[in-house]
Amino acid sequence: MNRRSSIRKKLVVVVMATTFAALLVSVGLIIGYDLRNYQRSLINDLSTQAELVGHMTSAALAFDDPRLAGENLALLRTRPIVGAAAIYDEHGRLFASYAAPGAPGAFPPRPEAPGARSEGRHVMLFRPIVENGETVGTVWLRAENRMLARTLDYLAIALGVMLLAMGTAYLLMRRMGRVITAPIVAVTEIARDVVATRDYSRRAPRVGNDEAAELADSFNAMLTEIEQRTRELEDSNGEIVREAQERSRAQQEIMRLNEQLEHRVDERTLQLALANAELANAIDEAHNANQAKSAFLSSMSHELRTPLNAILGFAQILTSASLPTTDTQKKEFANHILKSGRHLLTLINEILDLAKVESGTITLSMEPVALGEILGECQTMIEPLAAARGIRVLFPQQVNAVLLADRTRLKQVLLNLLSNAIKYNRDAGAVVLDCQQASPGRMRISVQDTGMGLRPDQVDSLFQPFNRLGQEAGAQEGTGIGLVVTRRLVELMNGTIEVTSSPNVGSVFTIELGTTAPLASQASALAAVEAAPAAGGDGVPQLVLYVEDNPANLKLVEEIVRFRPDLRLLAAGDGPGGLALARAHHPDIILMDLNLPGMSGLEVLAQLQREPATRDIPVIALTANAMTRDIERGMAAGFFRYLTKPIDIDKFNEAIDLTLAHLRAGRATGGTAS
Repeated sequence: MNRRSSIRKKLVVVVMATTFAALLVSVGLIIGYDLRNYQRSLINDLSTQAELVGHMTSAALAFDDPRLAGENLALLRTRPIVGAAAIYDEHGRLFASYAAPGAPGAFPPRPEAPGARSEGRHVMLFRPIVENGETVGTVWLRAENRMLARTLDYLAIALGVMLLAMGTAYLLMRRMGRVITAPIVAVTEIARDVVATRDYSRRAPRVGNDEAAELADSFNAMLTEIEQRTRELEDSNGEIVREAQERSRAQQEIMRLNEQLEHRVDERTLQLALANAELANAIDEAHNANQAKSAFLSSMSHELRTPLNAILGFAQILTSASLPTTDTQKKEFANHILKSGRHLLTLINEILDLAKVESGTITLSMEPVALGEILGECQTMIEPLAAARGIRVLFPQQVNAVLLADRTRLKQVLLNLLSNAIKYNRDAGAVVLDCQQASPGRMRISVQDTGMGLRPDQVDSLFQPFNRLGQEAGAQEGTGIGLVVTRRLVELMNGTIEVTSSPNVGSVFTIELGTTAPLASQASALAAVEAAPAAGGDGVPQLVLYVEDNPANLKLVEEIVRFRPDLRLLAAGDGPGGLALARAHHPDIILMDLNLPGMSGLEVLAQLQREPATRDIPVIALTANAMTRDIERGMAAGFFRYLTKPIDIDKFNEAIDLTLAHLRAGRATGGTAS
C-alpha cells in the first residue's frame, strides 16, 4: 500500500513535472511567437499608416499647404494606437503635426534616419515621403508600445492556465492513478522525442476517452501548431535565401551591364574622336577645295577671255567703217575668228566634260571596240596637225586587239594624248604610239613624244585643271583640263594612266585597258555606205527641209547648202510651218531645231512619226542642246542623227551623206531602211 502510494506520488510528481515542463515550453513558445508577431504587426501597421499619410500629404507639401497636411494627420484619430504624428518638409522643418487627446505633444526637432525604434513605452517611426523618385518630406509616427502590458497579461494567463492544469492533473492522478499514468507516460515520451529530434510530426496515442486522452489531443494539437509554424518559418527562411540569391544575381547582372556600358562609352568616345578627326580632315579638304575652285574659276575666266578677245577684236575691225581692210586682211581676220571660235568651243566642251566627270553624271557605253579601227581614225585626224610642224607620227602597222571600252570616250582619250604630244613637241620631232599586251586580259597603249619633257614637280601637278604640261600661259593653245578629263575617263573604263618624263628628252603617257574576245568586224556596213554613189546621182537635187526660227542659223545652213549642188533647201520658221511643208513637199531629209516657238522640235517629230506620209522621212536634230541627257532623249525620241551647235561643217556634211546613203540603201532593197 505504501509502495503503491509512493509510486503514485512519484507518478504524480513525474506527471506533474512533465506536464509543467510541457506547458511551460509550449506556452512560452506561443507567448514569445505572439509577442514577436505583435511587434512586427505594430511596426508594419505604423509603416502602412506612414506610407498612407505620406501619399496623402505629398500634394500638401508640393503646394505648401500645412492646413491640408494637418487635416490628413487628424484622420489618425481613427487609430487610437497612434498617439502623435508629424510631417517634415524636404528641408527637415516641422510642416504639420497631430497629437491624440491626452497624449504628450512633444515632437522631434528634425527627422531622423528612416526606420522604427522603441523608446520607453512608445514606438517611433520615421519614413521618407517619395514622389516621382524625389524625397519631398518625412513622416513621423509615435504609437503606444503595449508589449509590456501584453506580456504581463500573457504571463498571468499562462500562470493561471498552468496552475489550473497542474491542479487538474494532480487531482486526476490522485483519483485515476494508473489509468492516467499510461497516457501521460506516452505523452512524456513523445515530448522527449520531439524535443530531442525536432520531429514535430510525432503524435501521442489516444488512450480512452477521458481527460488524459484530451491531454494527448491537446499535446498533439500543440505539436501540429508548432510543426506548422516551423514549416512556415523554414519556408520564410527559404524565401529569404532565394531573395538573397536573386539579389546577388541582380547585382552581378548590374555589374555586367555597367562593364558593358563602360565598354560602349569607350567605343563611343573612340568613335567620336575618329569622327572629329574625320571632320577636321573634311574641313581641311573643303578649304583646299574652295581654294582650288577659286584658282580654277580664275584660270577659266582667263582661258575664256583669251579667244573671245580675238573674236570680238577682229569682228570689230571687220565691221568698223573707220578701219578699212583689204580682202586679204578680211580673210586673215576671218580665219583668226574661226580659229578662236573653234578654240572657244573646244574649251567649253572640255569644261562641260570636266563638270560631268566631277559630278559623276557622265555615262559610258562599255562594249567591244576594235582598237585598230580607232587608231586608224585617230591617225587620219592627227597627221595634218603633225605635218604642219614637220613632226613624224608613227603608228603600229596592224593591231587586232579588241578593247572593252566606250568607243567615243576611248577615241577622245587617244586624240587628247596625241594632240598634246604634237602640241608640246619640238619642230621636226616625233610621236610614237605603241600597243603591247601588258598581261592576260590587259592592253597597254603608250604615246611617246620628243618634247622638252617635264620635271618631277611638274609631273606631280600634271593632272590639275588648266595645268598645260608646265608651259607658260600663252605659249601653246589649250585649256589645260584635257588630262584631268582623260584620267577620269580612263578610270571610268576600268583602266589606269601613268606618265614618265625626262627633261629635254620627252614624255611617255601610258594607259592600260581591259581586252575582250575579237568580234566580227562591222567595217562591211561602213564600206557599203562609203561605196554608195554620190547623192543625186540621177542629176536631181535632194530636197532638205530646215525648221529653224533663228535667221542667222538659217542663213548659215543656206550658205553651207549653196556649196552642194546635190541639195536643195526648203525652210520653215516654226513647227506648224515645218509640218505643212513636210506634208506638201515630202522632203528627203528634215533638219530640226528643238527650241521652236509654240511647238518644240520633239513635238514636231512625234507628229511626223504619227502620219504615214511622213513617218519614213529621216529627221536630223540640229540644236544647241548639247548635254548628254539631251542627246540621249533626242535619240530615244527617234532622231536619225543628232548634231549640236555651233555647226561643224564637216560633221554636218558627213551626217547628210550618211543619211542619203541610208535612203539609197533602203530604196535598193525595195523599202525604206530603219
